[in-house]
Amino acid sequence: MDNSVRVLSTLALKGAVARLAETYRATSGVRIDADFAPTLALLERLRGGEAADLVILTREGLDEMIGEGRVVADNSVDLARSYVGLAVMAGAAHPDIASEAALRATLLGARAVAYSRLGASGILFARLIDRLDIAAEINARAVIIPSGFTAEKLVTGEADLAVQQISELKQVDGTDVVGPIPLNLQTAAVFSAGRMTASGNADAADHLLRYLASADVAPVLRATGLEP
Repeated sequence: MDNSVRVLSTLALKGAVARLAETYRATSGVRIDADFAPTLALLERLRGGEAADLVILTREGLDEMIGEGRVVADNSVDLARSYVGLAVMAGAAHPDIASEAALRATLLGARAVAYSRLGASGILFARLIDRLDIAAEINARAVIIPSGFTAEKLVTGEADLAVQQISELKQVDGTDVVGPIPLNLQTAAVFSAGRMTASGNADAADHLLRYLASADVAPVLRATGLEP
């Protein structure tokens, strides 16, 4: 096996992959060379010709890559699912988001809400505030970032609520995850992995794919806010 595998991964798996990388290198001798971005940004990069051995995307994004012949179909795997949640600065009072009415009131009462323009969480949140008929009010004072971690805007003081996948919210020190948006208002995002058909390191990519789908990885997924 070659000594590295090039991985392009959604931000939601950044915490998990970072924790697993050293253990994987110690046991396999293979280094995980990973780059992280929202799925929509990764799809654009892949369609632009960027090379990788393995990709981790939303299930929908991976299916698009399979349909275009860029990812091998017969060994793709679902790794984890995640829910969109809210975070506040560490030590701040946790607002009530337990019901649709409570969430609506909390969002309207916020000085500024940070959310991402790209990625599953941003798309869901944009649809949600439209459904709650508060899009104009929220967006008038929202901090909408092109990509990255929305909870960083809590640390800078630009927002007092951050919305993103819980696994992404957990990546930012100095913040607290309040909890998920009520589950009846969202659908879990499923994150899946597959080997690129043009990979020059297919054996190593397949080995890493099997490892990521193994039971050994499940505790790390849970610790970083994901459900295996």
